[in-house]
Amino acid sequence: MSQRFWTVGLLAVGLAVLLATISGVSGQSGFTFGTGWTASYWNNTDLTGAPVLTEALTGGVNFNWGAGSPQAGVINVDDFSARFESAANFFQAGTYQFRAGSDDGIRVFIDDELVWDRFIGREFTSETFDRVFTTAGNPRLRVEYVEFIDQAAVQFSWQFLGAGGATVTPFGTPPGPTATPFGTPFGNFGQVSGARGLALRTGPYLGASFITTLTPENSYSILGRSRDEGIYNWYLVTTGEQEGWASGRFFDPAVEDVNLIPEVGNLFDNLDDAPGVGAVAIPRAVMNLRRRPSQRTERIGMIPWGGVADLIGRTIQAGESRWLQVRYAGMVGWIDARWVTVQGDLLAVPIR
Repeated sequence: MSQRFWTVGLLAVGLAVLLATISGVSGQSGFTFGTGWTASYWNNTDLTGAPVLTEALTGGVNFNWGAGSPQAGVINVDDFSARFESAANFFQAGTYQFRAGSDDGIRVFIDDELVWDRFIGREFTSETFDRVFTTAGNPRLRVEYVEFIDQAAVQFSWQFLGAGGATVTPFGTPPGPTATPFGTPFGNFGQVSGARGLALRTGPYLGASFITTLTPENSYSILGRSRDEGIYNWYLVTTGEQEGWASGRFFDPAVEDVNLIPEVGNLFDNLDDAPGVGAVAIPRAVMNLRRRPSQRTERIGMIPWGGVADLIGRTIQAGESRWLQVRYAGMVGWIDARWVTVQGDLLAVPIR
């Protein structure tokens, strides 16, 4: 039988988080798998002829069939292909980062344009690429997948990076350092330990935005780890429809050596060039400027009381701004929002 990453019930905290979920603005809550997908399957490797099965998905493109079939007795165990299509997801104008993972091959079309092509036999590999949307709307997304032999898994998700443009990674470019190979697809799992619930955040930092709550009775697939904040590892996990980061203080990976889990980057690695939106942040005290939204990350500078800094991003916790990303005196970093006066349209400032 097929294995599916079942959705954990989301506990929305705060109006901003709820609105982000309803509107489908994925970048405001980390990677999302989207909605409104239709899946078609073929018992061949080139998607030709009539599909043997077509179904509406309750979640996104996030499957680990292992050595099995998407539908036993209907779809082959090996040598099958699939097409996933959706036009139900709203995208803002701006830059999005997409993550495409597969064992074996995957290719991605946006509005019928081929933008990512890894339609080859390989072990599970997850890679990212960026795409600029010049206007807001609901693009046609199409993901095509092929399974040749042995393990079968496919995953497709995205996050919003910001309203500014960025260089689009052409599909012919070889994988860069963001490629994350896994010997066994989604083979690492973990559980909440020592707490009744654990916040899933948009980045591996205490000040990153809240997504949902992980619970001890569920196991979560681990996609990578980061120790960028220091003290504890953070783990990139999937709840079935969303990805986010869980602190290793209360998250226990079911592996003998956590160092075998690959280190991966995160959303906050790509934000320092974000454009301003006309809002400014004015500290009501001398403020430490941190590299990332956490007191545990290094201090890169200071902003004096009354200093005026361009406000380019923010994180949300409990419906309120928690950390503000600012540009000041040639430096870009994060300050604690609780001691800052904001002038300008705060709602226009992207949530990270």
